[in-house]
Amino acid sequence: MQADTQPVSTAKVIAAFAVIYIVWGSTYFFIQIAIRNMPVTIMGSLRFITAAVLMLGWCIANKEKVFVWRDIIPAFITGLLLLYIGNGAVAWSEQYLASSLVAVFIASSPVWFIILDYSKWKENFANRFTIAGILLGFAGIFFLFGKNLQQALTATANKWEVISLGVLTIGSISWAAGSLYGKYKPTSFSGPVNSGWQMLGAGLAYAVTGLIRNDWGQFDLHNVTPSGWAAIAYLVTMGSLVGYSSYVWLLKVRPATQVSTHAYVNPVVAVLLGVFFANEKITFVQLIGLAVILGGVLLVNLAKNRRR
Repeated sequence: MQADTQPVSTAKVIAAFAVIYIVWGSTYFFIQIAIRNMPVTIMGSLRFITAAVLMLGWCIANKEKVFVWRDIIPAFITGLLLLYIGNGAVAWSEQYLASSLVAVFIASSPVWFIILDYSKWKENFANRFTIAGILLGFAGIFFLFGKNLQQALTATANKWEVISLGVLTIGSISWAAGSLYGKYKPTSFSGPVNSGWQMLGAGLAYAVTGLIRNDWGQFDLHNVTPSGWAAIAYLVTMGSLVGYSSYVWLLKVRPATQVSTHAYVNPVVAVLLGVFFANEKITFVQLIGLAVILGGVLLVNLAKNRRR
């Protein structure tokens, strides 16, 4: 049976989409707070290993099958592609770019989903609503952040800003590849168990990278501010335990192209957080961009409903 034909609760699907649309949009803001207090490798280790231990511990307490060794390797591979390379690219780039600008480039991931999901090529490329929704979403992104993009790509741009754009592109491709691998690679794990092993694999990769870079040797817990710990707590609970689990589950029950629309809505949330909590300004043109983005998401979802 294909994943997107499974009978599931409509209310549960809506709730899961709300989580990856809104909660994940806020994680850009909290990642930037966290990496002001600690290296990216340590932030990733603390976030994903803590979340993995809590998730797997909960699964063991509920007597789920956790130690199916043939399924752990695929979960680790998915976690490395999604959370270590994909999410790591986001965190690393936020050292040099504003969180809202990072969200712009991550918005390219729906295109990579369409390109890499070869089993759905005929369906996606033949549907004018899907293509129109993707293009409309990109148009909205440029309305929102056109000025920021222009500044980042000028000859006077900082070298590390330009490098960050390349890193983000690699991260977007890795995120799409990991999502599709996790969607189509069958395992016997439940969604929570699968998420737990994926997060553990990524967390261990961050920890090893931190050891190689000697980040752990230079890290001082006493230098982390209360806001830094609060950001880590939010990323563990809302970003990983709630958000990532919702994402993994949605990939099993909805088309990858539809799930990938979170990349268009997340920048909207990033902008609004900047306006309300960082005293950033939003222009009339950017408001138009927000509306256009939501229109693109509507078209992609409309395409799925018409096919059904």
